[in-house]
Amino acid sequence: MADSPVVDSLDGRFVLPADALVLLIGISGSGKSTFASRHFRPTQVLSSDALRALITDDPAAQSATEDAFDLLHRILTMRLLRGRLTIVDATNVEEWTRIELIAVARRHRRPAVAIILDLPLAIALERNATRDAPRPPPSALRRQHRLLSDSLHSIADEGFAAMHVLRSAAEIDGARIERMAR
Repeated sequence: MADSPVVDSLDGRFVLPADALVLLIGISGSGKSTFASRHFRPTQVLSSDALRALITDDPAAQSATEDAFDLLHRILTMRLLRGRLTIVDATNVEEWTRIELIAVARRHRRPAVAIILDLPLAIALERNATRDAPRPPPSALRRQHRLLSDSLHSIADEGFAAMHVLRSAAEIDGARIERMAR
């Protein structure tokens, strides 16, 4: 979809449709979960880490990733059927994962919005180093950063109704989310 708008708000204000699927996109340590907890109700956020924890009692249990995303897709479908704003808090740095999620939104005639936390790799590595163990190794963050960087030019063509790109900690902290009326 070549005409998907990339919206870099000058004042940090983003307006989201009340029934949208919102993909938080960013590498580990970029602040996606913090962003989600600041701007959205817990019931609106589908976190891959939280779903892994529900399944195994360990949010870092990568062996539960397939089951966690199966559950995420099931809950996402239920929420979108009901027209509920739903946020997916996962790295979403790989194109195929975004395409799958956008397809779910399309099936239910809901807009998909991307909020990209394109934080510099050095900051994400620094933040990651202060996280409780277990945490992703630096090599995983470098790989995620490469995937995100390589896809930034083409994300606008994936079918998002809007994209919001935040490129610094100050932009992430200054973001304000508003919802469109139903």
